[in-house]
Amino acid sequence: MAEYLMDYRAHTLDHDLQTDEANAVPSVPPLPTLGEATRVWIKIGCLSFGGPAGQIALLHREVVDVRRWVSDRRFLQALNFCHLLPGPEAQQLAIYLGWLMHGPIGGFSAGLWFVIPGAIVMLVLSMIYATFGAVPVIVALFYGLKSAVLVLVVEAVLRIGRRALKGGVAWTLAGISFAALFLFNVPFPIVVLAAGLIGLSAPGYFAGGTHGKAKDGPPALLDAVLAADPGRAERFARGARIAGLASAALWLMPVGLLLPVGGVYADIAWFFSKMAVVTFGGAYAVLAYVAQEAVRNYHWLSAPEMLSGLGLAETTPGPLILVLQFVGFLAGYRAPDSLSGIPGGVAASILTLWVTFLPCFTFVFLGAPLLERLQGNRKLSGALSAVTAAVVGVVANLAVWFALHVLFRTTMPVRELGMSFDAPVFGSLNPWAFALAIVAGMSLLRLKLGVMPTLAICSAASTALYFVGRGV
Repeated sequence: MAEYLMDYRAHTLDHDLQTDEANAVPSVPPLPTLGEATRVWIKIGCLSFGGPAGQIALLHREVVDVRRWVSDRRFLQALNFCHLLPGPEAQQLAIYLGWLMHGPIGGFSAGLWFVIPGAIVMLVLSMIYATFGAVPVIVALFYGLKSAVLVLVVEAVLRIGRRALKGGVAWTLAGISFAALFLFNVPFPIVVLAAGLIGLSAPGYFAGGTHGKAKDGPPALLDAVLAADPGRAERFARGARIAGLASAALWLMPVGLLLPVGGVYADIAWFFSKMAVVTFGGAYAVLAYVAQEAVRNYHWLSAPEMLSGLGLAETTPGPLILVLQFVGFLAGYRAPDSLSGIPGGVAASILTLWVTFLPCFTFVFLGAPLLERLQGNRKLSGALSAVTAAVVGVVANLAVWFALHVLFRTTMPVRELGMSFDAPVFGSLNPWAFALAIVAGMSLLRLKLGVMPTLAICSAASTALYFVGRGV
C-alpha cells in the first residue's frame, strides 16, 4: 500500500509539472530600462552623421544587429510607416521605436536625444558664423563647403532616383516636377500634393514604397515581449494618442501667441510650422522652397549663406533639416525687433527647433497605432511612391539651384512664355569653384570617402587657395 501511494504521488507530481509547463507563460527577458535605452539614444544622437541613410543604418545596427531589441521585420515596417510622414524619417523612426519599447516617455526620450546633440553643435556654429563669418579665412573655409554640398545634392539625386524611378510613369512625373519647380516656379507644396493625388488615384502605375525584404532570424526581444503580452500595444496606443494631442498643443501654442503680434518671430513660427507639414522626401526636397522663401521673400539671409548653412548641417550629427535652425538663427540675429543679435538669434533658433520638430512627435504618436492598417493600404502606398518619384525632380531642382550659385558669379533672369527662372552667364564661371566641385565629386562618388572626409578635403583646399591668393 505504501509503495502504491508513493507511485501515485510521483505520477501526480509529474502530471502537475507537465500541466504547469504547458500552461506557463514562456519566460521572456525584460526589456532594457528607460535609462539603458536613453543612453543608447544619446549615443545614436551624437554619432548620427551622414544624412538619413547613415542615421537609419546606425539605428539598425544598434537596435537590430547589436542588441536585438527589435526584429529586422518590425524595423522595416516602422521605417515604411515613417516614410509616409512629413519630416525627418530617421528621427521619427527613433520616436516610433522608443514608443514601442517604453510608451510615450520612451518616444520623447528617443526623439529628443536624436536632435539635441546636433542642435547644440549647430547653435554654436551659427553663432560663430554670424559673428566671424566676414573674416576672410572663415569665408574661404565655407567656400569649400559650398562646392562639396553641390556634389552631395547631386549624389542625393542619383541615390533617390535609383530607388524611386521604377517605370516610365515615375520618370515622367519626376521630369514634370523638375520643370514645374525650375522653369515655372510652382510652389513646392503644390508639386508634392499633386504627385500624391496622382499616386492615390492611380496606384497601379507606381511601385510600392518598400525598403527591401526583412530578414528572418531568432525572435527579437520586443517581439517576444509583445507575444507574451498581446495587450501591450493597445495600452500604449491610448497613451500615444494623448501624447500626440499634447505635442500638437505645444507645437501650435507659440504660433497662436505670436501671429497676432506680428514681426520676425511670428514669421518664423508660421513659416517653419508650414515646413513641418510639407517636408516629404527629406531635407533636400524642401530646401529649394525654403531658400526661395527665406532668401527672396523674407530676406533673412542670402543664397550663399543658405549654402553655408547646409554645409554646416552636413558636418553636424542629427537630421539634415537642422539647417532650418541656421536660417532661423540668422533671421533672429538680424531682426529689426527689440530682440536681435546673439540673444535674438538664440531665441529664434529655439523657436525654429520647437515648431520644426514637435510636429514629428504629433505625427508619430497619432499615426503609430494605425500602422498595420496603413501598411496594407494599396492607394496610400501608391501615393507615397508617387511623391517619392516627384521628390527626384525636386532634388534635381535643388542641385541646379545650387550649381547656379556655386559655379557662376552672375546669373540672368528669364521671364518668357510663363517661365520664371535664372540662367547662368557662362562667362562668369568660377574656375576654382568648378575645380573644388570636381575634387568633391571624385572624393564622394569615385573614391567613396564619405561625407565628412569630402567636406574636410574641400574646406582645406579652399583655405589653401585663400592663402596662396586664389579662389575666393
